[in-house]
Amino acid sequence: MIRYISSFMIFLLLLIAACEKQPVTDPTAPEEDEVTEQKKTDTQPVPDGERTVIAQNLDIPWEIAKVEDTIYISERNGSIVTINGDGQVRKPVKFDQPLAEQAEAGLLGIAFPKDFNESKTAYAYYSYQKDNGNYQRIVTIEETEKQWEETSILLDEIPGGTYHHGGRIEISPDDKLFIAIGDASNPDLAQNKNSLAGKILRMNSDGSVPDDNPFSGSYVFSYGHRNPQGLAWGPNGELYETEHGNQAHDEINQIQAGNNYGWPVIEGDQIEKGMESPLLHSGEETWAPSGMAYYQGDFYFASLRGEGLGKFDPIKLTQDLIVSDVGRVRDVLAINGGVYIITNNTDGRGNPTENDDQLIFIPIPDNQLH
Repeated sequence: MIRYISSFMIFLLLLIAACEKQPVTDPTAPEEDEVTEQKKTDTQPVPDGERTVIAQNLDIPWEIAKVEDTIYISERNGSIVTINGDGQVRKPVKFDQPLAEQAEAGLLGIAFPKDFNESKTAYAYYSYQKDNGNYQRIVTIEETEKQWEETSILLDEIPGGTYHHGGRIEISPDDKLFIAIGDASNPDLAQNKNSLAGKILRMNSDGSVPDDNPFSGSYVFSYGHRNPQGLAWGPNGELYETEHGNQAHDEINQIQAGNNYGWPVIEGDQIEKGMESPLLHSGEETWAPSGMAYYQGDFYFASLRGEGLGKFDPIKLTQDLIVSDVGRVRDVLAINGGVYIITNNTDGRGNPTENDDQLIFIPIPDNQLH
């Protein structure tokens, strides 16, 4: 059972054990600039392996990020929810272009540089419409008292389509931006190295092309992708990715610079010279994998159609569904002691409960570690 911690219980814990305060949720989600009066929202695991609901009534959330003791969650409708010791607040993001309204579009990935607390500037990936066309762009956004504001464009007019926007943006261990881009509903673009669609991109923090990218003058780091949505690095800096397959055959790949991952030429166990087959795929089942995080020897990945949280063992090349009773899951973030997940039951494809969507903390006991 998911445990909701009352303010009274927090008070008792503080008096008896002088513990850190536990997370509290509010069944009425704040809108725009309103702040809910909550007890301190802590991010430490609870005892006995029980899960903790940290936040409720999120509106089609996409990505979880954390800076020190503050959690940030992007919502596809164009807001960012902040959760910390002062409570929970939702602020709109003022973009220069109106958000696209297609399925899977809107405000997607967000990422926070190390100097965010000083600069108040983060990175965002969003979808928009212009001249009857669909596009994505990578921008910087700055937090103000009332809202977030788009401040600069790092990369624009990334091809968009009805589906397959990708949308994940992450900062690598060497402080490069990595962006997962879908094929924009046009599979052939994934094999075209002159197109940004169906690619994983790598860029400097100022939006320039790194000198050591595999293709001179190009953001393209790898290609042949259908709809990549998860990026995570292992302990030695190796990059792994989750990707939606074509009616099943969802993939987990290890990404290497300049490699071709086959879409739409091969999928599943198919082999083609010069193309990479996945480390693991779902076969005839469908995971619809999304965000991914590395924790203590394993990769944990969100599963939308599979409705839960998967665990991938990169040594044994096996996967298990370790959470299966919260519905669709969009993203996962690892911290000391376990992982956060966000459900995604309000995106029009799930079956939301009264308090969906939710941010949940799941402790991972030591006996599950490598």
